[in-house]
Amino acid sequence: MKMKKWLRRVRGAIGMGLTWAVAWFGAGMIMLLGLLLVTGSTGADVPYPLGFGAFGFVAGVTFSGVLGIAEGRRRFDQMSLPRFAGWGAAGGFLLSAIFVVVVALVGDPAFLRNLVVLGPVFAFGGAASAAGALALARRAEDRESLEASEGAGEAGLTEDDSREVLGDGG
Repeated sequence: MKMKKWLRRVRGAIGMGLTWAVAWFGAGMIMLLGLLLVTGSTGADVPYPLGFGAFGFVAGVTFSGVLGIAEGRRRFDQMSLPRFAGWGAAGGFLLSAIFVVVVALVGDPAFLRNLVVLGPVFAFGGAASAAGALALARRAEDRESLEASEGAGEAGLTEDDSREVLGDGG
């Protein structure tokens, strides 16, 4: 039983990472297009969309880990949007700190001062991504509830009964 729970959490973390990777890839595309329009070149070794997408994946997985540790057993519908965004900001900042420390250890010790720039950027990106992920999750839950209520008539429930069972009032 513990293995199933562990695999479900890993699958959820990968799903969160992929969701964030897509969003951050889009942000990288916007940045790339903006630089091309303004300066005529990108001036980057790695194309921005790929770099941002990779960071987005790692940030999403990091956020998933932070959320799992901090919120444990809570479901999405039990968390507030500001709290969820706060954990996203914490995960984004943690990722930026790890990145800055690794780069500093590998080659550029002066790179640590860049945490002042990268920290807030990654924290904002993490907060925005977390808020978006929660909104998507709630929308999916709402859609599932709607589909369940449509099937209530097939189960022989009246409209009032289905509202009472589904908690839509009554």
